[in-house]
Amino acid sequence: QMHLTTSEKNELARSLEMVQNQLQEKESEIKREASEYKDRLLQAEKEHQDALTKANRKNEVEIEACHEKISLLEHFISSQKLEIEHLKSNKEQLNNSLKEANQALGELLKTKVR
Repeated sequence: QMHLTTSEKNELARSLEMVQNQLQEKESEIKREASEYKDRLLQAEKEHQDALTKANRKNEVEIEACHEKISLLEHFISSQKLEIEHLKSNKEQLNNSLKEANQALGELLKTKVR
């Protein structure tokens, strides 16, 4: 009976050792996979951050170019407004000169007719 119990005990010990070995192998495999997933996640995060940084830089350059264009257009509009005012003033002067010339011509014609 004792020999049988010892034999069963030894068999159970071997089974326990096998199960423990399998658990250790499984644990090692899970740790390795977790480490691989973590590495992949970190790489994906880095690539995402790099892409985001690149896009931000590109947008900043485009925004700066737009600000420069706006500034140039504002300057152009301002100079055009000044030119329009100058042309209006010249037109008014020319109209006044034309009136004076017409009046003088009218006087000359009256004088000539007499």
